[in-house]
Amino acid sequence: MIDTLGLDRSLAKLSDLAPKGYALGLHIRFASAHLMIQTYDPRWTEIYTERGYMLADPTVFWGFGNDGAIRWSQVNLPDPHDILGQARSHGLKYGLVVAYGPTSSRTIGGFARDDREYSDDEIDRIVEIVEKLHVASEPPEQLTSAQRMALRLIARGNRHAEAAALLGISESALKARLRSARDRLFVRTTAEAIQRAQEYKLL
Repeated sequence: MIDTLGLDRSLAKLSDLAPKGYALGLHIRFASAHLMIQTYDPRWTEIYTERGYMLADPTVFWGFGNDGAIRWSQVNLPDPHDILGQARSHGLKYGLVVAYGPTSSRTIGGFARDDREYSDDEIDRIVEIVEKLHVASEPPEQLTSAQRMALRLIARGNRHAEAAALLGISESALKARLRSARDRLFVRTTAEAIQRAQEYKLL
């Protein structure tokens, strides 16, 4: 599990390397990412999401079928909706797609700039960061019994004080268990932890 500071540093490096933004889906399983981070122009992200472009994006198709990295200009796949052309009109003129990990838990990222193509050195640096983030954000195969019980009680609607009393522990101890579950599941809120745990059938 990557620490939050390490995550922030890695994402800051990606922001430096992608001045027009990026979209990074870590551990995509069943068409849903364990962690999704987007810094593209919000107007482009809104259009992309509303029109369901992920299902037709040639760079995403490339990412599911290939390992490594390729410049957008070198992706030789159909683009019937002219997604890459529309992206250019929002300043995403030059880009890179990176794919890593097994098909069952894939990480795919798109990175953009508006001034020039990515250099080989920049591509190597982005690939290295993406691979590190993929390994560090591996979804857990299980939670501890203490974490599971704490999440279950909150999921059933118990307040912190009630859940702590049922477990025979202090409220601060309960909060510590919930915090450790959030960290393990790579989320920021308990509600997200419950949802993620249910998605991975950990509860």
